[in-house]
Amino acid sequence: MSVDDDLSGGAVAVPRRVGETATDTGPGNDPDARYAAVQQYSLAQILGVWAAASVPMALLAWVVAPLLSDRLSGDESLARALLICLTLGLIWQFVLVLILMMHELGALRWTRLRDALWLRSPCDPGTGRVGGKTWWWAALFVFLAAVLQLVPPIPGPSSRDFADFLTSDRGEAFFQGAWGWFAVIALFVVFNTIIGEELLFRGVLLPRIKDAFGRADWVANGVLFAIYHLHQPWSMPSSLVEGVFLEAYPSRRFRSAWMGIIVHSLQSVFVLTIVFALVVG
Repeated sequence: MSVDDDLSGGAVAVPRRVGETATDTGPGNDPDARYAAVQQYSLAQILGVWAAASVPMALLAWVVAPLLSDRLSGDESLARALLICLTLGLIWQFVLVLILMMHELGALRWTRLRDALWLRSPCDPGTGRVGGKTWWWAALFVFLAAVLQLVPPIPGPSSRDFADFLTSDRGEAFFQGAWGWFAVIALFVVFNTIIGEELLFRGVLLPRIKDAFGRADWVANGVLFAIYHLHQPWSMPSSLVEGVFLEAYPSRRFRSAWMGIIVHSLQSVFVLTIVFALVVG
């Protein structure tokens, strides 16, 4: 997305702007102007959206996956059931984003969606620079996310901890030559870090909770993101740190969901690399 493209687009009439009633004439060089393209949510609406994402994932992981596992034959039936169920849960989050945007905007036109979901180039609040060198801030947060990956995670149940599964003999045997499951993993990570989980939390929720949480909106967003992981509660501590400081904060500071998407996608590249090595190995 070029800088010129980032500054283009027609005027958008909006119901309400945080701290001001106005008509959006495009994001411009004022980061706060990007709030003009969104409606603010009440606390009840925020919790409703959070529950609409969290509850299905928890039910799929802890109820549906074990039931499906009992009906699957062969080795690693629970692992297969979890991959299928959680991928469906992430796809649902993308559908939820579309439903919410359709309700808010009345139509799913890209020119409206990119503003409503903060899918614009990052805007430096200090200099007003849009795009260009501002993208390099993402590299800093990607580096910090990589450092965080060096901290030993809290292990989950061996039958459910995907990180443990990937590094085990079970995982090696499961993925060897399994291009079909590699495709499932690729689908999983795309909806996890780009158009599902991340788009919902940083594209939908983060811009819309300023009235409810004020200047601490990025902290609240990261906390909601951590608690969302009811489907794998052992990951909540690391998700809290990463969600607050490495995804919500840069997305909020630069008023761009791309910052969180880029940082979160580091995990996708890491996972796909490992799985690809196992498949061809």
